[in-house]
Amino acid sequence: MTVVDARGLRCPAPVIRIARAARDAASGTHITVLATDPAAVHDVPAWARMRGHAMVSSTEADGEYALTVEIG
Repeated sequence: MTVVDARGLRCPAPVIRIARAARDAASGTHITVLATDPAAVHDVPAWARMRGHAMVSSTEADGEYALTVEIG
């Protein structure tokens, strides 16, 4: 699993960071983006759908989001 730290960054940076990590990732790879921007909760799943990837999980604790995508 790959972890991308986008904490403290605003939209669209979390999506840009996960997209960069996904570029060279093999199909089936799980990538988790850590974010503090609430917009990431909507932006990351939308990006995943548009690119043919699957959302695996989405959690929130103390204003920090962990969004995991499986690369398709």
